[in-house]
Amino acid sequence: MIIRIVRMTFEDQYVDRFLEIFDMSKEKIRSFPGCRHLELLVDVQHPNIFSTYSMWENESDLNKYRDSELFGQVWPDTKKLFAAPAVANSYYQKIKLG
Repeated sequence: MIIRIVRMTFEDQYVDRFLEIFDMSKEKIRSFPGCRHLELLVDVQHPNIFSTYSMWENESDLNKYRDSELFGQVWPDTKKLFAAPAVANSYYQKIKLG
């Protein structure tokens, strides 16, 4: 399992537009082959900073998504709303809690 966290800082005036983009694409991303989970987090102190938290079956599935037509539609529209470059990290789950 791969956990992908992407931290995005938006211009204040574009937060609502980003939320629209996310809302329109979230179910498509969740149903993409290999995606096991997707959620959107907002920073407690900075309401213009969001992170997506997604879980992928493996790195190959994540890369297929990143090379997909869907990503090619969603990411450019999202990226142009940024106030700073996104920071993306991938992790393996070391210890499963619960």
